[in-house]
Amino acid sequence: MPTPPHDVAEAARRGLRLREEYGRGGTEVGVARARDLSNRRNLSDETIDRMVSFFARHSVNRDREGWSRGDDGYPAASLVAWLLWGGDPGRRWALYQQSKRR
Repeated sequence: MPTPPHDVAEAARRGLRLREEYGRGGTEVGVARARDLSNRRNLSDETIDRMVSFFARHSVNRDREGWSRGDDGYPAASLVAWLLWGGDPGRRWALYQQSKRR
């Protein structure tokens, strides 16, 4: 089972910090995923597939207000959720892990 790299763990930690500070973003499933990622726990293929699905469903949110510092509403709840799942590094890593199985 693959271990998330450091950049994925750091993105998840950032998501947890922002969620704590601003009180928004993500679900309990996202928080659990962030804990696994930030602790660099080995992830099953099923979990990696769920990550790929999450990023595919939520990539449309990237162009919304609140994704960049200085935007109104920063950090957007959707940004916090994205980070909980490992952010951009998590997306790249999950896609790579999935591609190795095909």
